[in-house]
Amino acid sequence: MARIAARTAAILGLDELGSRLGVLERASRPEPPALAEALRRRRESFPAWASSAAQSIGARTLGCEGTHGVFPKCNLACTPCYHGADANRVRIDGEHTLAEVDAQSAYHARRRGPGQYAQLIGGEVTLLPAREHAAALEAMIANGRKPMSMSHGDFDEAYLRDLALDEHGKPRFDRLYFALHFDKLMRGRRGAQRPEREADLHEHRASACAMFRRLSEETGMRTYLAHNMTVTPANVDEIPDLIRRCGQMGFRMFSFQPAAFQGNSVRWKEDYRGLTSDDVWSRIEEGAGARLPYRLIQTGDLRCNRTAYGAYVGARWVPLFDDRDPRDHGLRDAFFGAMGAMNTEVGPVLAGTRMARGIAREPRVVPIALAWATRLVRRAGLRQLVRHGARSMTFVMHSFMDAADVLPAWRLLERGQMSDEPSVRETQERLLACAYHMAHPETGRLIPACAQHAVYDPAENMRLAELLPARRATGGSVRGRAAP
Repeated sequence: MARIAARTAAILGLDELGSRLGVLERASRPEPPALAEALRRRRESFPAWASSAAQSIGARTLGCEGTHGVFPKCNLACTPCYHGADANRVRIDGEHTLAEVDAQSAYHARRRGPGQYAQLIGGEVTLLPAREHAAALEAMIANGRKPMSMSHGDFDEAYLRDLALDEHGKPRFDRLYFALHFDKLMRGRRGAQRPEREADLHEHRASACAMFRRLSEETGMRTYLAHNMTVTPANVDEIPDLIRRCGQMGFRMFSFQPAAFQGNSVRWKEDYRGLTSDDVWSRIEEGAGARLPYRLIQTGDLRCNRTAYGAYVGARWVPLFDDRDPRDHGLRDAFFGAMGAMNTEVGPVLAGTRMARGIAREPRVVPIALAWATRLVRRAGLRQLVRHGARSMTFVMHSFMDAADVLPAWRLLERGQMSDEPSVRETQERLLACAYHMAHPETGRLIPACAQHAVYDPAENMRLAELLPARRATGGSVRGRAAP
């Protein structure tokens, strides 16, 4: 009987239909099983001191990822520079980069599931030939990552188009993410060799935004630009003017990193620790012209990361959430329950199906979201929304730690010991709650970024300088992996 039923199903094409329905069912889940399992593991292992209802790690995301040991060289000089003195002794080698990026991305996929944001970062990514840069992004995408290229932005439009478009002039990617780093602490930029003020770089910021805007308009490719800036006592007071003058250029995120004593000590020029996180955040708020609520959704440890989500409505920045309003806290909880780590950057039909299934498991999100939308319209002003529309803008601050603090803290963690000394203990806590990791497939580990820079980068760059010396010997390229 079973044989007859199977034969009938085959004749009617039911086996094929069932297979297709099974594929659709798996693809339309709010989170694929591998990601759901990775979230569960991270949620259960996350340290108590950073756990709360606001914590997005383990609920909405696994954090961010970055590459390492791929192209440490850079053609600008910055104060500070997080790369060691050996970084520029390593040549740019596309074959090595592609092998490393693929291996690291594949390992991230095994440990963290699909759909996670990842940075293609090293020294300066645009020192890679455009086609090899594109191949690296394609390798990350093939491994289920959402890559963002990290650059100083000193490249021309021909390079961008060679990266974004194939030999037929067709877009290689559905979306192209870039983070462009501009600040006056950088030396050697074309047309701004030694800027004295942040304002000296505004034309370069505007030019970069226009370049990406033209690409989007002419090809239909969606682009996303973030603006990165290192903050020291020398430029902290220029933050408000920078935000006011550059907020409408086309960036979708402003990310500020208070300087840390990492990397090349020759380039440490100031007492960076004269600034507190509150000092920097207050300047960002001044530039935004609004209070920036960052406690509603937390990513990792608040001593490391602050994020405020909002949008410009005309010239006014409007927060999406108010962390002082209990109703917005209820929205966050319902949203985490319904959406989880859902990836909606897919086609509209699949995204809609995923959202419908998410709502089905947390139906209370619908009335809560409608009430929130009403509050948001009131906050922004209906007339202003109709007149200007809304353009998303996220403000972020990432506070990295000094190598001198990370080294003893990491040594103890490697021995399974938590320190009783307050400053060392704080560093250990922040490392354990880190939201930004690098993959080491050769040792089967994920390493926090500050530990990567302080502990692993120096030895890694020395090995790379031997493996890929900047002055290439005659007779072919060198292949191989750099062990940390």
